[in-house]
Amino acid sequence: MTKFSAVLNEADLAALERDLKFYPVENTNPKTLSREQVEQYNRLGYIAPLDVYSSSDIEGIRSYFDDLLVRVIAEGGNSYSISSAHLKYGPVYDILTEPRIVDFMGDLFGDDVIAWGSHFFCKMPGDGKSVAWHQDASYWPLSPSKAATVWLAIDDADMENACMKFVAGSHHFGHMTYRKSESDDHNVLNQSIDNAEQYGEVVYDELKAGQVSIHSDLLLHGSEANNSKRRRCGLTLRYCAASVRAGLQWNEKGVQVRGKDATGHWYNNPRPSGF
Repeated sequence: MTKFSAVLNEADLAALERDLKFYPVENTNPKTLSREQVEQYNRLGYIAPLDVYSSSDIEGIRSYFDDLLVRVIAEGGNSYSISSAHLKYGPVYDILTEPRIVDFMGDLFGDDVIAWGSHFFCKMPGDGKSVAWHQDASYWPLSPSKAATVWLAIDDADMENACMKFVAGSHHFGHMTYRKSESDDHNVLNQSIDNAEQYGEVVYDELKAGQVSIHSDLLLHGSEANNSKRRRCGLTLRYCAASVRAGLQWNEKGVQVRGKDATGHWYNNPRPSGF
């Protein structure tokens, strides 16, 4: 596999011709989601909460992540640096390809679905870092904008320990102008969109461990600093329709989780042996 960087060069990204407008889901007969949930995704840009893992199952996932985090930190990483994890760790690949989650994506993106991303966002107690308002599409060399993030709560996520928050309906405004974050922003990422509240109502994405939310790649979202004594860990899982094209070799991250990719654009990575 050709190596690619997890951090994109902005000039390379800007040079790509991308179609960054929201395409409403046209599915009047979803198999797993309800019609109301599909309508909410179209109207508000997100669906939450959705039950996936039982308390015992998520306890096992949490135990696995605890061990993984210790190993990553020992190797010089941190609680935010475990990215493209499905290409390295078999248990993360298993979560990315979990049929119950893939079924949700099938209702949104059709018969042919690609999974291509997996990134742990773990806010340790009192870590003091926020995630500024941003759109995922700003970071991804994908076109057209038929992509979404599934956010799996590994720990309970609520307002106290800095759960994610959305600006409901902001995905209808298309791709927005952002500024580069400054050091005193204490931002986990490097982009900030100011005055985001003008685009809609702020909604907090409170989830119990084992639940997921889904949001469009164009939806404004972020999270505040975790000033509590509780950890808040989530695993982001990224999906798109197989018809989406990926620039800058990001197609090499792909796993064909539903249907097929008739054009052969996306890789179909096997389950890695790493644990």
